Amino acid sequence: MNTPAHLIFGLAAFGRPDRRDVTAAALAGALAPDVSLYLLAGWSLLVMDIPPQVVFGQLYFSPLWQGIFAVDNSLPLWGVLLAAGLVLRAPVLVAFAGAGLLHLAFDVVLHNEDARRQFWPLTDWVFRSPFSYWDTARHGAIIGPLEVAVSLALCGVLWRRYRGWVMRGIIAALAVAECAPGLVFFLMFRG
Repeated sequence: MNTPAHLIFGLAAFGRPDRRDVTAAALAGALAPDVSLYLLAGWSLLVMDIPPQVVFGQLYFSPLWQGIFAVDNSLPLWGVLLAAGLVLRAPVLVAFAGAGLLHLAFDVVLHNEDARRQFWPLTDWVFRSPFSYWDTARHGAIIGPLEVAVSLALCGVLWRRYRGWVMRGIIAALAVAECAPGLVFFLMFRG
């Protein structure tokens, strides 16, 4: 899934309008598995001026990058965090770890060539799903629009749940960010 969708789903599942700290933790947890990718790709593209084809065609699959991704995409590590939150009765940790695990659950189901080592440090084996949120050869033409539709529906639910203008601004920004790539491609290739 696209990162905005992960944030929307994590917020819907684990955010609490009466607890800003829990809501912030849900957003942070939903984002956390993608942070290393943004940092590595951002540095490579913007600072090192490496072409996108090299960043996403070579560096993404390099042992160094995949080793970093294995840590922040590890279902066992996120599971330990969630268990600790439940045992300690720490709602902030539960929201953070729960949203991170939800992110990873969707990644397991919707990543093929770009899948990461989901079960590190227990194994380096990678599950490659037959489905993809972006690859049309793996049903991306169905899954991508479905992702957008469900994300927008959840934004409607969140809009009703959160009454403050700051959260509604965040929800609106997430909705726009989720729709923007599809809208840009539609406008570019409609003719």
